Amino acid sequence: MSCLDIIGLSNIAPKFTNMRKMIQGRLSVFKFESFKKYKNIAHWVTTKEGWIAGDRPRFTSDSDEIYAPFRKELAASCETDEKKFVFARQTHSDHVAVVNSAMCKNTIDDTDALITSEPGLFVCVQTADCVPVLLFDPVKKVVAAVHAGWKGTIAKIAGKTVAKMAETFGSNPADIVAGIGPSIHMHDYEVGPEVVAAVEASFSNSPALLKPSMNKGHAYFDLWEANQTVLLESGIKEENIELMGLCSFEHADMFFSARREGSETGRMVSGIKLV
Repeated sequence: MSCLDIIGLSNIAPKFTNMRKMIQGRLSVFKFESFKKYKNIAHWVTTKEGWIAGDRPRFTSDSDEIYAPFRKELAASCETDEKKFVFARQTHSDHVAVVNSAMCKNTIDDTDALITSEPGLFVCVQTADCVPVLLFDPVKKVVAAVHAGWKGTIAKIAGKTVAKMAETFGSNPADIVAGIGPSIHMHDYEVGPEVVAAVEASFSNSPALLKPSMNKGHAYFDLWEANQTVLLESGIKEENIELMGLCSFEHADMFFSARREGSETGRMVSGIKLV
């Protein structure tokens, strides 16, 4: 693993000025600094860079012809068997699934968060503006990958994933380490009255999450802060939450963005496994 370059983030999140892009096989990826000290996990968040199967990678679809080449390429870059990757087929739900290889499934339908305690099994979510959250319990040895768009964020799917980890594996939320990956920044994420009302109904700190817009009834929604709030409410310690601070909309050279490029754009993958 070698460092490729350093991304300047002073205009987005000044305290994360040392985020480094890395090479994973052919792919350029990012990793959470707080996860690197743990030798019994592997993780990454992919970017636009390095794909040769096409310029719009997808990892679930109605046809395996669409996603199979990208899964194969991802597996090769990770030097891991394709069968060791499990993807959520996301529906912007709050559904959380516990997975293992005995299920003989590499795609879990109608699910937006995956949990496993099985070493060697990558659990993965894909995003293109929505928030990827990776979770690791170093005590009970459990990992999870969460996809939180505005619906999942308001439904507090990250908190429900933590609760499922506690229920199924006995995880203590105070032990869990969390990483919030590349996603759209508040400055680029204007939402309408429906979303504003839902945020106000779900979050007691909604004034901190919504910045007024010049458009009546609209506001800018801070998905980063909202998901940090959800994780804190779930019992995760503030010092155990890392915000990568990279905006998928602003960094057009590096990340896919559905808001910038349309819903048919490619996807980043966030994955984590126990080693």
